[in-house]
Amino acid sequence: MTNTISKLETIYPSTDGQPMAESTEHYQWIVTITGGLESLFKDDENVFVAGDLLWYPVEDRPEIRRAPDAMVVFGRPKGARGSYIQHLESGIAPQVVFEILSRGNRILEMSRKFDFYQTYGVEEYYVYDHLSNDLAIWIRNQEQNRLEPIDDVQNWISPRLGIRFELTDESLNVFNPDGSKFLTYLEQVQQKEQALNAMSKYAAKLREMGIDPENL
Repeated sequence: MTNTISKLETIYPSTDGQPMAESTEHYQWIVTITGGLESLFKDDENVFVAGDLLWYPVEDRPEIRRAPDAMVVFGRPKGARGSYIQHLESGIAPQVVFEILSRGNRILEMSRKFDFYQTYGVEEYYVYDHLSNDLAIWIRNQEQNRLEPIDDVQNWISPRLGIRFELTDESLNVFNPDGSKFLTYLEQVQQKEQALNAMSKYAAKLREMGIDPENL
């Protein structure tokens, strides 16, 4: 098994030598989107979510690869992977891909990414430019088998994910199907702290009333 993994790593490296993110904001967006997607599908063992993972779509062509900032694959189990080698994943391509635009993403590079996702079967492609607060969305037209742009992205709901996108004057908000918002790591910590403080105050109030909260 170890020899097999070593051989695969040689043929399909798990790194391309490129940094995951080019700025703190870029990194934060990758973590927020990936974390939100992982949380959304945490109870579905048949949905694989990854961030900045190399995807090899063609067997024996390791030069053909991309590392989406975030991707979702329906029909594949959760689990650790050094890379996403499609022919070892029942031939299933990631259906949803996210890219967070950075200063290093030049027009030519973004064009190449689009061509890659167009060619290798991505159904939904999302690009967010956090520098100019602009969101672009492409959805695959199954009849013509090509990605087509969505003109009105405000409050767009992903067909595959069920999440909603809201552009404000300052930023992008992403909402789960239940209406809860994708949170940054810091926002999650603050939310937990608020909940703990509220519980602590409630317990203190019960004790003032002569009730032991441990016995409830």
